[in-house]
Amino acid sequence: MIKSMTGFGRGESSDGIHSFTVEIKTLNHRYNDIVIKMPKHIGYLEERVKKIIKKYIIRGRVEVYINLEYINETNVDINVDIPLAKSYKSALERVAEELNIEEKITLDNIVSIPEIIKIQRKEEDEEVIWNCLKPAVEDAVDYIMNMRIKEGEELKKDVLLKINNFKEIIKSIEKKAPFIVNEYKEGLRKRVSELLGDEFNLDEEKLMNEVVFFADKSNINEEIVRLYSHINQFESSLELNESVGRKLDFLIQEMNREINTIGSKVNDIEVNSCVVEAKSELEKIREQVQNFE
Repeated sequence: MIKSMTGFGRGESSDGIHSFTVEIKTLNHRYNDIVIKMPKHIGYLEERVKKIIKKYIIRGRVEVYINLEYINETNVDINVDIPLAKSYKSALERVAEELNIEEKITLDNIVSIPEIIKIQRKEEDEEVIWNCLKPAVEDAVDYIMNMRIKEGEELKKDVLLKINNFKEIIKSIEKKAPFIVNEYKEGLRKRVSELLGDEFNLDEEKLMNEVVFFADKSNINEEIVRLYSHINQFESSLELNESVGRKLDFLIQEMNREINTIGSKVNDIEVNSCVVEAKSELEKIREQVQNFE
């Protein structure tokens, strides 16, 4: 089943204490690159999140955003450093006295100092947090996978249409190939006649040697056979239930190589025109395949 590398998924879950929101965005990438942004104090769950994602997403850049909100704050300790507060109060009073400031020191002046009041989260059970986070991750992955599959099916239809167009171009080249040698032979005979005149007796043996040399040099049967083989492999790969993006990309490179060889071997206007069309179609296919997982 063909899957696109791009997509977006979102999941939410809550256990009455914790409320998680998970958003996953996937982009084109040669490898499986997973980047997770989550609250630092639950960073120890990162590998568990990656394990779920890797189970379903084999290739592409995966950006994961995890947000945690506490429905109530029963899991925090508030510590007040009374000795430090007294020291600050005394210091502020001395400053006010020295500078002849009559303004009184208020509670706001004291609590605005960061070190006075410290909020610390109580140590939480890792499994409790994970059991709340896991459903949100799974929902987000499930959503994004459905999106990637749907988009992949649309990409597949487009690529099949283009590979069929490419196949028709190869058929045109194949039909033209048998006539190339005869056309070369007649063209060579005509050029010699134009240059030397009708009175010149053309050596048929030398002519045939030249034609045989040209026929061997311009033979593209092997390239045609390999192209059909690559096309068959390409079409078969589109039906596989696995990640095939890299394989398809490789097959496109091989087809492009064979087309270039045909273009260099055959000096024929029609064939060269077909070669240009074939390369253009391959480039369109390659652009789409870049989106395949």
